[in-house]
Amino acid sequence: MLLASASAGAQAAQADSSHAIDAPKPFAKFSNSVHSIRDSLVAVARAQIGTKYVLGGTNPVGGFDCSGLVKYVMAALRVELPRTAAQQARVGSEIVREDSRLRPGDLLTFGKGKKGVSHIGIYVGQGRYVHASSVAGRVIESDLHRTGSPLIRAWRGVRRVVSGAEADSTRDGDG
Repeated sequence: MLLASASAGAQAAQADSSHAIDAPKPFAKFSNSVHSIRDSLVAVARAQIGTKYVLGGTNPVGGFDCSGLVKYVMAALRVELPRTAAQQARVGSEIVREDSRLRPGDLLTFGKGKKGVSHIGIYVGQGRYVHASSVAGRVIESDLHRTGSPLIRAWRGVRRVVSGAEADSTRDGDG
């Protein structure tokens, strides 16, 4: 009798456990939509790789500068941003400049000396970002921690313009 009772208890615990796993998750749809937006931003940004760099450029036909690329990619998903890198660097939430806090779609800001922000790109995950490089003459994907040179601006900060479900936004090992 005790064995049957223990077995029944174990079955009930297992049923409760599987019920918890299968229980409705009211925020799962929201979390999935945030992932989908981030994935879409990454896809649109990467689709521009190879497009020529043009100072003041705002589209893939005529070419991009760094802020034109960021504005174009974000606008594709109905996220409106101002035109220049310095203006874009003031939009959204400021995020601690730490690799583990980065999420795909975050804006990475760069600059030299005390001049402030003079370059911007879009984080795409795995320590990489997409940006329009005047040095390369085209849109490229770069490692965030590439070796320094006089031509490479220092990473200054992070701005998050797509928010929500932060703790759950850990695709591709980010976060």
